[in-house]
Amino acid sequence: MSVQEIEVVVVGGGQAGIAMSEHLNDHHVPHVVLERHRVAERWRSERWDSLVTNGPVWHDRFPGLEFTGLDPEDFATKDQVADYLATYAEKIGAPMRCGVEVTSVRRNPGHRGFRVRTSDGDFDARYVVAATGPFQRPVVPPIVPEDAGLVQIHSSAYRNPAQLPEGAVLVVGSGSSGVQIADELRASGRQVYLSVGPHDRPPRRYRERDFVWWLGVLGKWEATTPPQGAEHVTIAVSGAHGGHTVDFRSLAHRGITLVGRTESFDAGTLRFAPDLRDNIARGDADYLALLDEADAYVESNGLDLPEEPRARDLGEDPEAVTDPVLTLDLADAGVTSVVWATGFTADYDWLQVDAFDADGRPRHQRGVSTEPGVYFMGLPWQSRRGSSFLWGVWHDAKYVADQIAIQRGYMEHNDTKPRPTDVQG
Repeated sequence: MSVQEIEVVVVGGGQAGIAMSEHLNDHHVPHVVLERHRVAERWRSERWDSLVTNGPVWHDRFPGLEFTGLDPEDFATKDQVADYLATYAEKIGAPMRCGVEVTSVRRNPGHRGFRVRTSDGDFDARYVVAATGPFQRPVVPPIVPEDAGLVQIHSSAYRNPAQLPEGAVLVVGSGSSGVQIADELRASGRQVYLSVGPHDRPPRRYRERDFVWWLGVLGKWEATTPPQGAEHVTIAVSGAHGGHTVDFRSLAHRGITLVGRTESFDAGTLRFAPDLRDNIARGDADYLALLDEADAYVESNGLDLPEEPRARDLGEDPEAVTDPVLTLDLADAGVTSVVWATGFTADYDWLQVDAFDADGRPRHQRGVSTEPGVYFMGLPWQSRRGSSFLWGVWHDAKYVADQIAIQRGYMEHNDTKPRPTDVQG
């Protein structure tokens, strides 16, 4: 099979790859987007059935296309997001090649660029953009052994309550996924235990504005460096049920048993850290701090937004906080399954270049790799706090495409400059 030559290979046909394609098109850069499944496959097949976005559609979208059939304050379902991205790819004429898996990328010895090996033949590319994003390999902490007699699944494999065997469920993880899955399981009639770790807990709406608006006007989306120790702190916010503020006290009052971080397992018993009170208190502090900043912004800018004094009423701590559960005999509690809402890690085994640190994390500056000709897209905090979001990916892609265009300019100059023998004496 012959080798196909192309200027840029973009690996990944999700939101990062599509945004990258749009900006490469704007620069008239020949490229191909390789996707091993369908466009936006993870939205279709690696999300639970009832998932909706955590931001309203007026905000969580690309600038060039609105969601059809939804009000601006609505939250799109996972299938609506997937359809939106497929429509956007068609709208911009993205050169998508679906059903093509990239198996390796290596430097092309003696030639400029890279040899990209795929399930459908090889490419020679001057530039490669890894647009596979951060949600590649599910992380399941090695706490409960596989032979413990429990059904254990990661949140990416969870679909609905009927998927799990009868009995109580432990959900580990207090970010948006863990909270929404626990809430859905409890509403289905299950006894649910929710393991709560450190988290941020913004208000869904405050003074008639969504929290994404507040983060925007307060400049928080543009933060370029996470607070120390907060690089991986989850955000507990929900677009479910029309959007609501996550309140762990309310979850407890609805029958969910809150516990601290899941620490260890021995002889059928789980042990939890005695940190539930502290984790909830830190989440409350984050929540109240944003209200304070919002109030100060309203005052300093003279905005006519109604006050919400009751937003600061946190309510009484539930019994799970005042008398925490530190051990749980799973058989006695009737727990038959565990859902690990514990996030993901990247998987760049296919990208065999010198672009990673000792822990396998990409070395880059705003997506520009330390390996010349290699670029990354869709990373958390790639350039700012908003980088992981739909609109943030779009803006990051513009910067990366600009850098590729700059490098092409240098190469064109190199290819056209007079050779010494061509200079007239």
